[in-house]
Amino acid sequence: MIRPRRWHPSRLIAASGAIHLAAAAAVVARPAIWPMALGMLVADHAALTAAGLWPRSSLLGPNWTRLPAEAAARGAVAITIDDGPDPQVTPRVLSILAERSVRATFFCIGERLERHADLAREIHAQGHAIENHSHRHSHNFSLLGPRAIAADIGRAQDCIAALTGVAPSFFRAPAGLRNAFLEPVLARLQLQLASWTRRGFDTVNADATGILRRLTRALRGGDILLLHDGNAARLRGGEPVILEVLPRLLDALAERRLQPTTLRAALE
Repeated sequence: MIRPRRWHPSRLIAASGAIHLAAAAAVVARPAIWPMALGMLVADHAALTAAGLWPRSSLLGPNWTRLPAEAAARGAVAITIDDGPDPQVTPRVLSILAERSVRATFFCIGERLERHADLAREIHAQGHAIENHSHRHSHNFSLLGPRAIAADIGRAQDCIAALTGVAPSFFRAPAGLRNAFLEPVLARLQLQLASWTRRGFDTVNADATGILRRLTRALRGGDILLLHDGNAARLRGGEPVILEVLPRLLDALAERRLQPTTLRAALE
């Protein structure tokens, strides 16, 4: 389990708070310098926005881009699968994983879990981990305020716990985009933000060979790999590209003697 933790502002957040206080004090002391103070605030908010638009950044708070050192040392690699469950794709993904006795981490959308509750239970029953990928997967997630973020993540958290009996330990933001309000919410819910080491862009790219190349370039223990069963790009014949990529990825891991694991198992 994720160790119980309290929110502590990152260096960037702490610096932002200091800048706001300094700007306010400066304007009170010398009202004529308000344009300079405003410029400081604009630059500060630009830095915060840039940090939120960088999915692998830890500038706004702790963010897993690789597995812990102990898991990396034993050759563990995490396959994470986002945006499902999809009743047309996820069962076939589960079959591929079952054939190889591989466990994966599914970052699921709460609304889709509610619509496909039996599929959610099947993912869990087969030994995979279901983690929190928000309830609505809203395109404006990174623009939400703290109350809206907490409500959305909390609803998905409750949904997953009700369906599987296990509350998620990890959260992945929609598209990896977020803002400074997210980390306090995650700390309160005892969730760890997790992004990835590399991704194949398989929602927009149907080139299975190219996706595989991106995922396996310099592949090593500790990597977190990102694929999609929901919103997956389609091959010319209409097949979701993950169904071609995943078996080849598992072959590549076996050739390198790397062991697929879930994010939770990496903590053990």
